Amino acid sequence: MLLKSCLAALAIALAVAATPACAMVCMDKSMTLDEVADTISAQKGCESAMKVFRDCELTASGDVQLGAAVEKKCEADFKSGLNAAERQAYKREMRVCDRKYRNKSGTMYLSFTAFCRAEVAQRYSQRALKAAGPKAR
Repeated sequence: MLLKSCLAALAIALAVAATPACAMVCMDKSMTLDEVADTISAQKGCESAMKVFRDCELTASGDVQLGAAVEKKCEADFKSGLNAAERQAYKREMRVCDRKYRNKSGTMYLSFTAFCRAEVAQRYSQRALKAAGPKAR
């Protein structure tokens, strides 16, 4: 009887492990989390990357990966142009996001943190593009 129970548990574990990555509907298509992150990375700029993030949000831990893709896309607009003080201010704002929901339980708080960080990067991108003028857009 114990052997049958162990074999049943093993069969269930193997079946779960063999299932494909969970898909979600985003932009009227079924996409995996990696595909959505790739779509974000392929956007022309920060604003469109953020729009995809908002349209495809999960309000769960998967948003951490999507938010990181937005951060990277937005940082391309400004990070190399920051002086030491601005770089410290940016890091400080990111740490504020990291601490904001630190003591909360539930994956939705990971999503909230990811959105906070992406919004900080978006604001810095907007400022940099505005300062650079119409040529940068």
